[in-house]
Amino acid sequence: MTFRRFTAAQARGIRGVVESVYTDAYTAAIASGDPFDSVEQFMHRFDAYTGSDRGFEMVVAYDGARTAIGQTWGWPLGPDARWWSGLEEEPEPGFTEETGYRTFALSEIMVRQAWTGRGIAHRLHDELLRTRPETRATLLVEQDNEPAYRAYVSWGWRKAGRLRPAWEDAPTYEVLILPLPLPK
Repeated sequence: MTFRRFTAAQARGIRGVVESVYTDAYTAAIASGDPFDSVEQFMHRFDAYTGSDRGFEMVVAYDGARTAIGQTWGWPLGPDARWWSGLEEEPEPGFTEETGYRTFALSEIMVRQAWTGRGIAHRLHDELLRTRPETRATLLVEQDNEPAYRAYVSWGWRKAGRLRPAWEDAPTYEVLILPLPLPK
């Protein structure tokens, strides 16, 4: 397995790969008919994430050099970030204050179905976060996604609250925080 890093512009250049990995990794969610999980809505969000160069970074795992088997991405939260919009309650004063250097938002992590259960999601996670200069990372996990929640907690994440993003049809998520840098 190899990892490749992509900027926002480079990620847009492999948009078909991103869609293919999502379609395979989220087959059941897509089939559920929930509009938020549709391929069209997901790719709309991807286009928004990569539409500006705000430090977006993506890591794709490949089986050798050809087949993308998983992907993860995020960006640092700037002072005008809308990430915290919809937060039910600020866990501590100043929690949502952003500088562009404080918090890295891990937005997505996914692995093709045939490759799940092999630790690839954890390796993608660590590969993306290992070089981040921010002091913390955040992510959102659906409240009913117990396997993902348990995995994140075992990787060192802690719950900080709940949030419902402004995206159309978005569910309510648990907000998790991880101190950075990752331990060596």
